[in-house]
Amino acid sequence: MQYLWAFLIGGAICTVGQLLLSYTRLTSARILVLFVVLGVVLGGLGWYQPLVDFAGAGASVPLLGFGNALAKGAIEGAKEHGILGALSGGMSATAAGISAAVLFGWFAALVFRPRTK
Repeated sequence: MQYLWAFLIGGAICTVGQLLLSYTRLTSARILVLFVVLGVVLGGLGWYQPLVDFAGAGASVPLLGFGNALAKGAIEGAKEHGILGALSGGMSATAAGISAAVLFGWFAALVFRPRTK
């Protein structure tokens, strides 16, 4: 039953992303950012963790789960090390490769002029 709930919840999250892509003028990059920020907000408020506990990987693997992991790491880091822990906690809580991709993407956005096609 746990696999079924993970499939249904993860599929529902992905369906919302596909509907946003198909029926709005949002680009895939904006939807990605929207999902990560939504995961951070829901995780910071403590509303996303019950969904992760219920759906397992169906809720923790999509981008919302990544945002939730960033929020949890920042909160734990702030409790241990103050404001510097809040800044570094999110990075240490997530995978090093994903953190590097986010950081280098941010630097690329500063250097180059991003635009939609």
